[in-house]
Amino acid sequence: MPGIKTIAITMGDPGGVGPEIIVKALNCAEIREYCNPIVVGDAGVLSGAVKLSGLPLKIKSISGISESRPEVGILEVLDIKSRSSFKKNVPSKNAGSAFVKYIRKSVELALSREVDAIVTAPISKESLKMAGHPWPGHTELLAELTNTDRFAMMFVSDKLKVILCTIHIPLKDVPKRINTELVFETILLAEAGAKMLGMDKPRIAVAGLNPHAGESGIMGKEEMKSIIPAVQKAQSAGLSVSGPYPPDVIFHKAYNGAFDIIVCMYHDQGLVPFKMLAFDTGVNVTVGLPIVRTSPDHGTAFDIAWKNMANPSSMLEAIKLASKLKL
Repeated sequence: MPGIKTIAITMGDPGGVGPEIIVKALNCAEIREYCNPIVVGDAGVLSGAVKLSGLPLKIKSISGISESRPEVGILEVLDIKSRSSFKKNVPSKNAGSAFVKYIRKSVELALSREVDAIVTAPISKESLKMAGHPWPGHTELLAELTNTDRFAMMFVSDKLKVILCTIHIPLKDVPKRINTELVFETILLAEAGAKMLGMDKPRIAVAGLNPHAGESGIMGKEEMKSIIPAVQKAQSAGLSVSGPYPPDVIFHKAYNGAFDIIVCMYHDQGLVPFKMLAFDTGVNVTVGLPIVRTSPDHGTAFDIAWKNMANPSSMLEAIKLASKLKL
């Protein structure tokens, strides 16, 4: 199909649900209407996932994007073989070493414009650590590989969109990290992320850190010291932004259409309501990178991996969204 995008899909942790949700998603006929998908991973592992799922797919190994010849019923794999075996249903050193190679290769392809976007299947942070890598997760790894300083995790669903000021840090450290510049930069990234989704002038809402958004300093001073000045700075720059709002009301307002995207102060503040609404269909987008990257909003799910129980809906939505986003 003329103009259709080529998307690299990293296989994720071989011991998790990544291989299964990939083959299930790519078995959907509609996916060819959105993109030409090429999996970057291990062809042998994916063959095992196809067999497990009982799908009518054939695995075709390719050594470069130029060899791709899209065909219904054929799953093309840029085969990056591992010298070591993988363990199923648990994190492992071998898995951590392997999926970092898949990610590196996909980023290389995206930066060289051989592919138009990347979609990453879930990885295990424990596998990363066991393999000796320093990154706490996908987002930080992608930022380093693309030399990106300003970036954020944005989560997208039909009814709710959120972006995070802080990501993978302990809750006790969040107040120390919240400052005017960080909140202001995240507001800017919220606008950039919303524009990637096609919104011309997004309505951005900022959540408070404390109960009742601090209640004028009675329940915490981070709002007065850092968050309010950031909102005012963004307003002065011409952005349609308001807040901080009490965290216990802001998501309800956004769900009912008052705002387009919420700037959240920490990981679980945004992800708890988001996953309650869109666990099977939500998509994670890394905003600020020089490439388009999406991923399912769930993890490796070792407890159900390799049991033909994984739901591919979030992976399917991540692939669709990657084909639509514009930098």
